[in-house]
Amino acid sequence: MLNSTNTNSRFAALLARCSRFEPLTLMAVAVPAAVLLAFATLGRAIGAGSTRAFDEAIILAMRTPGNPAVPVGPLWFQEMVRDFTALGSTGVLTFMVLAIAGFLAMTRKGQSALFVLLSVCGGVLISETMKWLYDRARPDVVPHGAEVYSASFPSGHSMMSAVVYLTLGALVAHTQANRGVKRYILTLAVLLAVLVGLSRIYLGVHWPTDVLAGWALGGAWALVCWFVMTWLQSRGQVEPETDGVGVESR
Repeated sequence: MLNSTNTNSRFAALLARCSRFEPLTLMAVAVPAAVLLAFATLGRAIGAGSTRAFDEAIILAMRTPGNPAVPVGPLWFQEMVRDFTALGSTGVLTFMVLAIAGFLAMTRKGQSALFVLLSVCGGVLISETMKWLYDRARPDVVPHGAEVYSASFPSGHSMMSAVVYLTLGALVAHTQANRGVKRYILTLAVLLAVLVGLSRIYLGVHWPTDVLAGWALGGAWALVCWFVMTWLQSRGQVEPETDGVGVESR
């Protein structure tokens, strides 16, 4: 009876911690499962070839009518899109993750730093495994606007930008007590992931369904990692969230 009471108390404390962060994150258990089901359904549809018309229509809508080799928009816009796609590149994401992990370690949050590194490495492993399993060819209806070296499904840029920006956004949001500020930070993180994904379609290096799958898988993984981190914090195995640099919340 006592063990049951302790278990219920720990679960209640975990839910209370989640609700202080953001009410919608209480869905962090159900959402990943639903997203993974959607991902599997999308993968089957791609394997059957039923998404080809949709994919081609979206890509061609971003190309000059009568000349699919040229993306819509002026040259400065095309260069800006390449800047956005670079935000999801391996080099940029690696630098950001190491920079944040270093900051956490320097502010005596070594366990949080390790968790961030493991979360991102896990995301990379999932992305590469899915690419190997599906082995989908890159779009062939328009010239590629960037160099590509791997399989198409899911979009690695889209998935890893979702994993990195949402995970780091959640960490930064943990330093703020104001809910409005938390939402603002998380909105920026989502916006970055969306811009990276759209840029991959615009440049013709990914099918739209590749990007949708990358967003779904990356978002689900980020939610799982956030929930696990919150659970570990409730058990004292990861440093608690703060209301400022180096100041633990009460």
